[in-house]
Amino acid sequence: MQIDQIKELIQLLDQSTVHEMELETSDFKLSLKKEAQAVMSAPVMQTQAIAPPAPAPQAEEHKEQSTPEQASYRTITSPMVGTFYSRPAPDKETFVNVGDRVESGQIVCILEAMKLFNDVEAEISGEIVEVLVADGDLVEFGQPLFSVK
Repeated sequence: MQIDQIKELIQLLDQSTVHEMELETSDFKLSLKKEAQAVMSAPVMQTQAIAPPAPAPQAEEHKEQSTPEQASYRTITSPMVGTFYSRPAPDKETFVNVGDRVESGQIVCILEAMKLFNDVEAEISGEIVEVLVADGDLVEFGQPLFSVK
């Protein structure tokens, strides 16, 4: 396992509700626990320092292309890197559609990373005016997923 993969695992653990994780192969065993401050503090600081600058240009590009009406819209952003899914299963209805009203804390999509499925909850209340990504798209940390008014 490479250091980048281990860093991604640490970031996923930090952003999930899981408190402990173990991975064992024939070559090594990796055990991560949120309670162990020495294990989590340094790597999390590195990933947080590296990850946030990437979405800033996307946000600026989105604002440059927006109309005055769209400038008043807020966004629900991705809390992590992963694959975007708008529904809990392929045969189920989408969590939210354009025109739906969402409340803070409501599940709006799922992000899958390394076979872990994470619910994404709305941080804001309002009406969904645009879904900014498609099912199966890879999204980055901080990438806008939904426009809300």
